[in-house]
Amino acid sequence: MSNAAALVSSYDDPAPGLPPLDLITFLFAYHDTTFMEVDRARMNKALFAALKPGGILAVADHSARPEDGANVGKLYHRIAESTLRSELEAAGFKLLAEGDFLRNPDDSRTATVFRSPIRVDEFVLRFQKPR
Repeated sequence: MSNAAALVSSYDDPAPGLPPLDLITFLFAYHDTTFMEVDRARMNKALFAALKPGGILAVADHSARPEDGANVGKLYHRIAESTLRSELEAAGFKLLAEGDFLRNPDDSRTATVFRSPIRVDEFVLRFQKPR
C-alpha cells in the first residue's frame, strides 16, 4: 500500500494537489451531496480531472426510486441510480460495469436507509475516464 493515499477534502475540490490517480472510490456518500451546498457538476469534473486516462471511479450508493432523482437524499439518504449515472456521464465518465451484489428488489426504496426494516437496495457502478 505504499502507493495508496487517504485524503479528506471538500466535495468541490476532492483531489487537491495530487498526481493523477488510478482509482477513486466514492462509497455511500454521493446522495449526501444532493442536500449539501455542493456543485455536483463541478465536483464530478474535478473527479474526472483527478484521474489518469483510463482511470476508474467506483461508486456505490443507496437506491431511490427512479422518479425521486436527487430529491430524497436528505429524507431517505438515497439517490436514483439513473440520476447519479447521468451526472457522472455528463462529466465525461463512461460506464464500464454495474454490480448487482448489493441489490434487494424487495426494498420499496421509500424508507430511510438507517431505519429500513429490510436490507436496503444498493447499486455499485464502475466508470472509466476514457483513454
